[in-house]
Amino acid sequence: MRREKIDVVLRIAGSALVILGWAVVLNVSASIGGAMSALGDSLAIPFFVRTKAWDVVIMICVLHIVTVHKLAQGLFT
Repeated sequence: MRREKIDVVLRIAGSALVILGWAVVLNVSASIGGAMSALGDSLAIPFFVRTKAWDVVIMICVLHIVTVHKLAQGLFT
């Protein structure tokens, strides 16, 4: 499979995980949903780097840092 195809599949999977993650945050567990959202963010980044959508990369990175910080804060309290 070509790299472009893999990036697109990862972006779609990442977007689905982010949406499902926030649904889990709201209805089930904040830590599980946050982890799903963080994983989805990580999967989507390669596509946006390849397409040079730097504003989206920066936005995802900032939201990813906030999510990981909240997850770590929940683990150690």
